Amino acid sequence: MTESAHLVLEDGSAYKGYAFGARTSAHGEVVFATSMTGYQEMLTDPSFAGQIVVPTYPLQGNYGINDADVESKQVQVAAFVVREQSPTPSHYDSNRTLHDYLATEGIAGIHGVDTRAVTRRIRSQGVMMGAVTTGEPQAALAELSALPSYDAVNFVERVTVGKGYAWPASGASGKRVAVVDCGVKYNILRLLAKRGCRVSVLPATASAEEVLALEPDGVVFSPGPGDPVHNTVTVETAKAIIERVPTLGICLGHQVIARALGGQTYKLKFGHRGANHPVQDLETGRVVITAQNHGYAVSDDSLPPDIVVTHRNLNDGTIEGLRHRERPVLTIQYHSEASPGPLDSEYVFDRFLEMMA
Repeated sequence: MTESAHLVLEDGSAYKGYAFGARTSAHGEVVFATSMTGYQEMLTDPSFAGQIVVPTYPLQGNYGINDADVESKQVQVAAFVVREQSPTPSHYDSNRTLHDYLATEGIAGIHGVDTRAVTRRIRSQGVMMGAVTTGEPQAALAELSALPSYDAVNFVERVTVGKGYAWPASGASGKRVAVVDCGVKYNILRLLAKRGCRVSVLPATASAEEVLALEPDGVVFSPGPGDPVHNTVTVETAKAIIERVPTLGICLGHQVIARALGGQTYKLKFGHRGANHPVQDLETGRVVITAQNHGYAVSDDSLPPDIVVTHRNLNDGTIEGLRHRERPVLTIQYHSEASPGPLDSEYVFDRFLEMMA
C-alpha cells in the first residue's frame, strides 16, 4: 500500500508525495542539487549531512545501487525528496534498488513530489529548514519550529573520523599526504593514492603537532558540511600547517584555510550544489565545469593582500580558489575529485604534487 508523505518547509508550505525508503520522519536544511546522475555519490557525501536533498533531475534510482560508488561509510543526507524513483533499475553493477538502500540505512524518502516547485521556492526565498513526515504537516511544522537551525550545528564533528587511519590503497614510496577529515569523500583519497601518494587520514580535531608527527610532504584540508565558524580547532591547525608544509584546501577546507589566513566567510542564498558549475581559472583563462556542494563562500573584502583570488564562479562571481603569494598554499571551493561530476578539475591534484616536489 502506498503511504502518503509530505515535505514541510519552515515557511509553512507543504508538498505532498509518497513515502519510500525508511518509514521515519526527518528534519534538516532543504537544498537542491542539479546533477543529472550520481545520486549514490550524493547520498553518501558527508557535505550533505544535516540536509534534506532535492535533486532537480526528475528520475532517480534508474541504475540502482552498487558497492563501489559510495563516498563515505554511510548515507549522510537527512532525507531524499524526488519526483520519481525507479523500482526496476537496470545496470550490470546494480545489486539493490534506491528504495532498499534508503530503507536499510534508515533514511526517509519521498517520491511523487513537485520538485520543480520546491526548487523554485528555495531559489527565490533561500534555503530553509524542513521536515519529512507521514503524519500531519501542521504537527511537523510545529516540531520544526522547536529545533535548532542548520547554521547552529557543528556537523563536522558528526562526520569526521573518530581515529586516524592509513588509506589502504596508498602508494608504497610516494609523497606522504596527511588529510584532515572534515567530511572527506573517498574519491579524494583514491585520486591521491592513484598518484602514488601515501595517504593518512586524521580527525578534524587533530592538532598541528599530531599532523606534523606524520612528517607529511603535504596536507589536505577536506570538504565537509556546515558553517566553518564552528571549526575553530581546524582553523588553528591550518594556521600552523600553512607555515610549515604545502597545503591544499577543498571546499570547506578552502574556507578553513581562508579563515586561517585572516579571511571571513558568509552564507549564500541557496548555495552551489550539482555537477555543472562553470569556473574560470583567472591565471590561465581556462573555464572548467565543476562539481560543487557548499552553502558558504569566502568574502572578497576580507582577504589580506598576500592572498590571490585564482578562480571565479561564472554564474555569480563568487570566489572559487585562492593561493598565497609566498607560501605553497592552494585552495579551491569546488570538488576536484568530481564524484559525481565532470573530470575537468582533477588537475588540481597534479598542482598539489608539484607544490610538494
